[in-house]
Amino acid sequence: MGSINPQTRRTSGAGIVGGGVGEGPGPEVMTASTLDGNKVISSDGEHVGKISDIMLDVRSGRIAYAVLSEGGFLGMGANLHAIPWSALTLDTVEKCFHVDISARRLKDEPGFDKDHWPSMADAKWGESLHTYYNRDPYWLSRNEYVDPDVPPTAH
Repeated sequence: MGSINPQTRRTSGAGIVGGGVGEGPGPEVMTASTLDGNKVISSDGEHVGKISDIMLDVRSGRIAYAVLSEGGFLGMGANLHAIPWSALTLDTVEKCFHVDISARRLKDEPGFDKDHWPSMADAKWGESLHTYYNRDPYWLSRNEYVDPDVPPTAH
């Protein structure tokens, strides 16, 4: 799992691992609906839930968060967790996401229920969430991609 979960400080998009390009769109550009229902695996290998929503920052045009649905039955009683998009890695082989946080740490994050969503546009809430996942807030990200394995002088 180390190669999937390098604890890098990616600041904007989700990472992608796995092979090749399939028919149609993906994996670089995909419809959000194709990602709904994908399982999420924690850094310690536990299946912690499924993606139930992908939240867009309408003004910036960026993906802000993925919402993980944990537990519940037929959508009832599920605990929801907002996960910074940059804390996820799409695995195209296993058709799932990996989140670089342990299952226990994710479950300890209080989350919310379907009737009591946090104010996701609140910068204080967003900063706290990004800090919990050891990520820089997406709205502070640079627009260009910088490969962390390439020395800064080569950019």
